[in-house]
Amino acid sequence: MKEATQLIEKVCISEKASLVAEKLNQYVFRVHPEANKIEIKYAIEHLFKKHVTSVRTMQYAGKKKRERRADFGRRAHWKKAIITLAPGEKIELT
Repeated sequence: MKEATQLIEKVCISEKASLVAEKLNQYVFRVHPEANKIEIKYAIEHLFKKHVTSVRTMQYAGKKKRERRADFGRRAHWKKAIITLAPGEKIELT
């Protein structure tokens, strides 16, 4: 199993993520593409010392870039996780 700091790449801060954090006590993280839900739950509980009730994950395919040429490139595939914390707990993301 990987270390917690390797699994959680960064916090996604957007309008939707902040709205979900306020209303539903859920937080959005960009995680390692090979991480599973159990590892993500352990990493969040270890890093932030909070109790996680559920984890939802989504896979995103990397976009193609410079498509009009024969040698096009592509952005990396990535994974997003939405973490639900126990009632009354919060993560300060400042």
